[in-house]
Amino acid sequence: MSRCAKAATCCRTPKVTFYLPLIAANCRYLPLFFMLKAPKFLPTRSRLTSLVGLSLDGSKLEGVVLRRTNGSLASLGHFSVSLSLDPLTADPALVGREIRNHLDAAEIRERSCIFGLPLKWALTAHVEIPELPASDVSSFLALEAEHGFPCDVQTLQVATSLFRIPSGKQHALLIGFPKNHLTRIEQCLRAAKLNPISFTIGISALQPIGDADGLVRVGLLPESRTATSARTSAVGDDVRSPSSDIRSADGLVRAGVLALAIGENSVALQATSGGGIASLRVLEGVLENEGSRPALRSDAIAREVRITLGQMPADLRDSFRSVRVFGSNGLARELADHLELRFESAGLNVEAVTNYSPNELGVLVPAQTQVSVPFSLAARRLAGRPIPFEFLPPKVSTWQQLSTRYSSGKFRGAITAGAAVVAIVGGLFLYQQIRLWRVESQAKVIRDKVAQVEQVQDKIRQYRPWFDETVRGLTILRTLTQAFPEDGAVTAKTVEIRDLNTVVCTGTARDSRSLLQTVEKLRGMPNIHDVNLGPSRGQAPAIQFSFNFAVSEGGSSAN
Repeated sequence: MSRCAKAATCCRTPKVTFYLPLIAANCRYLPLFFMLKAPKFLPTRSRLTSLVGLSLDGSKLEGVVLRRTNGSLASLGHFSVSLSLDPLTADPALVGREIRNHLDAAEIRERSCIFGLPLKWALTAHVEIPELPASDVSSFLALEAEHGFPCDVQTLQVATSLFRIPSGKQHALLIGFPKNHLTRIEQCLRAAKLNPISFTIGISALQPIGDADGLVRVGLLPESRTATSARTSAVGDDVRSPSSDIRSADGLVRAGVLALAIGENSVALQATSGGGIASLRVLEGVLENEGSRPALRSDAIAREVRITLGQMPADLRDSFRSVRVFGSNGLARELADHLELRFESAGLNVEAVTNYSPNELGVLVPAQTQVSVPFSLAARRLAGRPIPFEFLPPKVSTWQQLSTRYSSGKFRGAITAGAAVVAIVGGLFLYQQIRLWRVESQAKVIRDKVAQVEQVQDKIRQYRPWFDETVRGLTILRTLTQAFPEDGAVTAKTVEIRDLNTVVCTGTARDSRSLLQTVEKLRGMPNIHDVNLGPSRGQAPAIQFSFNFAVSEGGSSAN
């Protein structure tokens, strides 16, 4: 029995039974109805279920295509090739054709992609943020970016990573990529029939920043810190251990992680601490090609790591508790073993990260999947995890394209002048009309209130002779003010009026002569008597004085 027939048998009321033949005759249209109405009352699903992850390191281009299905990730293909053309200097169409050929050879048909930028293109600047309102931090960082980068900041696509050091001070790392590099890469990818949705830093996907503030509340922490042996771990393993915590005054842990990603010809270094990235570097010249297998210069890498830590503030440097080495199985373990011996005295926990944990990012990752930048980029995006940095150039609107096309020559001048004249004339007429409308509306609103005010004023004029217009307190202050010199030689600090007939005044005088002249002038004022000068303290030019006097009744003429 069909679903519609079952629904018909369940309906027993006469009114519903009357419509059953009509419902049964149109059952074939019900799926279309629910299909059209579904977006209004059913939860929407993400359209992005498959994605290509790409990363460029020197001339080496790596890629992987992932698909998310029922909470798990599946790899549909991967490749690793060396480009014969430089994306920054060669024709983007030719570079795109070469990339397209490699994608076709790997049978990759997905178009949406996320791209990991080479870290050697990045420019960085470290900024210490003073105590500022949150609304002023962005303006301060923009100003510091103009001084921190060795080039015009307008030519860079800049991102910011905020972090706090254990002392509580806030710092920022400014990361800038040249816009022309980003534009060239975007052109190459679009020429390869790809749709780039994000440009970011690859090592930040391998070692994520973590929680918003980088703080974890703990209980009692041990005082000592010892190094543990180098081991192989998965990306999803928790790198915090009781021996790698830092005690702070507020009971919060600020543990730093140094991440090293072994590339084709260099090693990327990222220092993460306090809820952000504290340092980004590329270690050049630390890889040598000996035959078919690259060789690591571990001593040079250890020296560069020490230099990076030495350039940090002392409390930030002491917050780092672990070093994570990402790369192929052999190279990562070799470098981890060497660094473990070099940093044993510093108490750093060194580990080699070669595979992903099964439940990485809250989704199921295929077992024994080797660590790679393209996989991390695509997996985090498909899992809905935020990307720490975004360097994809914004799309230019059609209006901006037209304005750029006609932004030079006499045509631009004529259009600008004509538009300015029309705008000015139209604006004047519009402003005048708006003012008239506002005045008319305001007059209608206050018409009744104006009539009431006029009635009150008429009554005031009628009964004004019955009231004294004297404002006695203000009259006393005016008299006292007239006694003080106009050059500021004598100034009042406090004036106390008691019962509107006794005044006590304290202040400072530049010299005794000016003070005596003020007192004498006050004694000559009408309605002022019993002027007494109290003891003075201090020396010129800051003589503190106090005097009091009485005020007699002056009636209305006193005003």
